[in-house]
Amino acid sequence: MQYTEIMVRYGELSTKGHNKKSFIDRLGDNVRHALHQFDQVKVHAQQDRLHVELNGANYDDVMARLKDVFGIQNFSPSIKVEKDFAAVAKAAEEMVAEQVNHPVTFKIETKRADHKFPIDTFEMNDRLGGDLLSKFPDKLTVDVHHPDLTIRVEVRLNGIYLSSETIKGAGGLPVGTAGKGMMMLSGGIDSPVAAYLGMKRGVSMEMVHFFSPPYTSPQALAKAKQLTEKLAKYCGSIKFIQVPFTEIQETVKEKVPEGYLMTIQRRMMLRLATALMEKRHGLAIFNGESLGQVASQTMESMLAIEDVTNYPVLRPVLSYDKTEIIKIAEDIDTYDLSILPYEDCCTVFTPPSPKTKPSVKKARLYEKHLDIGGLIQRSLDGVKVTNIHPGEDFLNQNEDVFAELL
Repeated sequence: MQYTEIMVRYGELSTKGHNKKSFIDRLGDNVRHALHQFDQVKVHAQQDRLHVELNGANYDDVMARLKDVFGIQNFSPSIKVEKDFAAVAKAAEEMVAEQVNHPVTFKIETKRADHKFPIDTFEMNDRLGGDLLSKFPDKLTVDVHHPDLTIRVEVRLNGIYLSSETIKGAGGLPVGTAGKGMMMLSGGIDSPVAAYLGMKRGVSMEMVHFFSPPYTSPQALAKAKQLTEKLAKYCGSIKFIQVPFTEIQETVKEKVPEGYLMTIQRRMMLRLATALMEKRHGLAIFNGESLGQVASQTMESMLAIEDVTNYPVLRPVLSYDKTEIIKIAEDIDTYDLSILPYEDCCTVFTPPSPKTKPSVKKARLYEKHLDIGGLIQRSLDGVKVTNIHPGEDFLNQNEDVFAELL
């Protein structure tokens, strides 16, 4: 049937007290952003519900976009009819005829916002339920506690809306309500999952990707952009910040003992991420580290690396094991990209035996041989920022780069 509206229900937003309006406004903006290609669609974010007027847009396509918007608990496609019982009964009969092909239990659930409408809640439930039982005696029986089918009737000032499906949303909080974070995005499995989990808690992410040509390939850079594209659907668009890292890696390899290469490189990455965060008004740095997953991801290593910043470094997948991380990566469609065999700068110049319990004191000592200020500034001077939207096809934009993938 041709639905006229999608009614969106909030999740955690209902508990936000005095901040609720700002959260709802942000969700409204995010939904408009997600649906920007549907010119005829209108979004109305109200105190108790968000209403998406379809105005002829394909409701399946619109619902596919809504499923990825954080802050939505669930939603229902609805049809608007005149404020007349006969119109309500006809629409409800069409819903049942379309959806029910075997015996089920059902109930009617009415909400009357227009208290001047002559049929009250209980009478609507009784009359509409009786009408449907008479029309479908072999398919419908009443169960008001655990029905297979619930037909919802909302009597509003501008008409009556009926719905019978409830589709699960992405949950979480609207992206942007928790401030901005700088995500240290590699080309691996973990960091895209960490970005997704941070966004689910309302963080607006900007992706910081370090690349080291010629040691890292154009394919590796394009892969990181494609991973960002996969995540952009949850918020509309994401800033991708590519940071040149070649000179730093070459200098560290030349002047730092082998066992501390990884520690010093990551200290330099964190300095760069901190500088970018300050410039771009972020509040925290995010990464994809999982405690103990690899030898370098120990608490001693984290302590030695975080020594270079006073800002919070957040690790959404800290306590996840690899199997759990892979499951989320598969669910959000980043896994197949992440396992493409293109090295990022975290894997080049990797020593065979990195220190698993590096000393902060030694890390500081070895860095005295480096022109840290000059290295950081030259890297920042080469930063490039691009805005990545969902649906951008980097495979076709970079045919030569991705020729090996086809």
